[in-house]
Amino acid sequence: MERMKNRGWLLAGVVAMTMVVTACGAQNSAGTTSGGSDVGKVKKIGIIQIMDHPALNAARDGFIQALADAGYKEGEKVTFDRQNAQNDQSVAKTIADKFVRDKDDLILAVATPSAQAVYNATKTIPIVFTAVTDPVKAGLVQSLDHPGTNVTGTSDAVPIGEQLKLIQQILPHAKNVGFLYNPGEPNSVVQLDQAKQVAPQFGFNLIPQPVSGLNDVKVATAQLTGKVDAIYVPTDNTVVSAIATVVATAKEKKIPVFGSEEGQVQQGALITKGIDYKKLGYQAGQLAVKILSGADPKTLPVETAKNLGVVVNLKTAQDLGITIPDSLLQDAKKIQ
Repeated sequence: MERMKNRGWLLAGVVAMTMVVTACGAQNSAGTTSGGSDVGKVKKIGIIQIMDHPALNAARDGFIQALADAGYKEGEKVTFDRQNAQNDQSVAKTIADKFVRDKDDLILAVATPSAQAVYNATKTIPIVFTAVTDPVKAGLVQSLDHPGTNVTGTSDAVPIGEQLKLIQQILPHAKNVGFLYNPGEPNSVVQLDQAKQVAPQFGFNLIPQPVSGLNDVKVATAQLTGKVDAIYVPTDNTVVSAIATVVATAKEKKIPVFGSEEGQVQQGALITKGIDYKKLGYQAGQLAVKILSGADPKTLPVETAKNLGVVVNLKTAQDLGITIPDSLLQDAKKIQ
């Protein structure tokens, strides 16, 4: 009788152990336990772009390329939900809310208004921005070195002093410099404030010319051409979207347009010492890879462009009868 009882206990123990092992195996195969639970999971990344123009498109493409280079191939390990707000903040809010409902694993925000929209929508989903001029003033991070929020990314802040120095080197007798911008874009207001501070160092009288939308750009540019020796275009989404109009209107009066990034020079601006937005987006993608691997965005410092180079449009220089100093041409990227 005692042997029968012992066998019963032994059988019960075996059954119990089998149930535990089976349950653990089921949990692991379902990917709901242990630190490697996300292995094999296809990541969902929402991409919100405030509007369509070459610089922002390049930043987006650079981001996607960085993920691909790190093994996150689209359709295999990651899917991208690409959305464009068409320069409408209410649309940006709708897109941000969609990403939150979809429980995306990470969000890329291209430009300041996009980043503000998604940060207002979620304080938990990791957000990586690119093409944001001043993320601290935009309310996205506590500081550049220590973001302290669910947000980090790459800033397109450019050294305004370096840009104004280019104007002085090429147009040594210039006095009045126009600054074309949309006051509704916080990034542009930041750049205007910086320009006001440094312009006197070069003996320039800065003349700001606001625009409220794309339809204002041509008229605003025409108004400036009668007052200035040169026009500077910051990284302003509205103005950059109409850069071809700015260049053409200014060229009628032989006024050179100085850009803040390479894409503007490719479309006819004279010169810049500025950012390659594809590389800037690539840097943002590298930050995203770290986050997807477990890093916390609040501990990842905001990065700025690593290499600023001179880009000159030789055809524009010829059309305007402007001679670019050899000291600038020597190492410049030349666009014919």
